[in-house]
Amino acid sequence: MKIYKLVKIDSEELVSIQCDKCKKNYDDVLEILEFHHISFIAGFGSVWGDGDKISGDLCQHCLKEFAGTFLKVEEYL
Repeated sequence: MKIYKLVKIDSEELVSIQCDKCKKNYDDVLEILEFHHISFIAGFGSVWGDGDKISGDLCQHCLKEFAGTFLKVEEYL
């Protein structure tokens, strides 16, 4: 026979996120879902610095402004 007890677990909930470019805070779940997190380790001879960790959070508006002319957009549905 299995016997269980109820265990309370504390957890964190994301309530807002700030864009690293425009510094605007977003608390709307639809805007949060469209955030893009960039994270990578720079390689040898990189302009970022050898082995440095690069990361940032961009809202969809800043990503489009920043890289929209370089990215391909294909209709999905």
